[in-house]
Amino acid sequence: MISIRLYPAIGRRTLFCLLAGWLAFGSTSVNHTATAGEKSDQARWSVLFNGEDLDGWKSQSDDKTGNWTVAGRVPVDESDAKKFSIHPGKGVLVNGDAGRTSNLFTKHQHADVEAHIEFVVPRGSNSGIYFQGRYEIQVLDSFGVKKPKYSDCGGIYQRWAKGKGFEGHAPKVNVSKAPGEWQTFDVVFRAPRFDKAGKKIENGRFIKVVHNGVLIHQNVEVTGPTRAAAFGDEKATGPIMLQGDHGPVAYRNLKIRPIKLP
Repeated sequence: MISIRLYPAIGRRTLFCLLAGWLAFGSTSVNHTATAGEKSDQARWSVLFNGEDLDGWKSQSDDKTGNWTVAGRVPVDESDAKKFSIHPGKGVLVNGDAGRTSNLFTKHQHADVEAHIEFVVPRGSNSGIYFQGRYEIQVLDSFGVKKPKYSDCGGIYQRWAKGKGFEGHAPKVNVSKAPGEWQTFDVVFRAPRFDKAGKKIENGRFIKVVHNGVLIHQNVEVTGPTRAAAFGDEKATGPIMLQGDHGPVAYRNLKIRPIKLP
């Protein structure tokens, strides 16, 4: 408790005014107001999933979205740990009751990009996030794996040619959470470069991949589309693709912002 002694020269009304001014100053200093730069930075982020419907999304060939649906919660089913119990509401994007549906693509096309993505899988399930529809970061239940491979959660998936795989990149460390727990990817991707004639002159790169707050990839080159990519060619821009046919998966808080990398 603060004890205040009133001196003769300072009356109660004067003291009240001084205290009011001090409180107002303290309140102003505590409540931070975003600067113009911060507001501009926030505005550059594009929300890919609005939490209410599938506006801005499509299949590879048309505007249909398969069995992808919006939910409120997706806890693991108590009677079957390999499935979700899908509850109505908003905010979560899930690939249907069966967890087997078409891949989902953004209508937006990106080049160099920073992305934030949150995801959850039940036990043993599998999905993937393809930058430009071509370069996959693996989504998998890898909880407890001691020595992760390219095929574990956060891995940059292998390429495939002539009946065999090559060039997969395992995460530096496995930081996967238990099935049913939400996880995060924060990614900086540098698109491949092309000359004026359309010839590729530089490969794409994952400049940084952060999984649940931990750096798992840095400056990893991808020489071409990874296995099961939607497109076999390479271009300067392309969509984000969410793999929907490998098992139950849910996403939320998907957002990207364009950046310019040297």
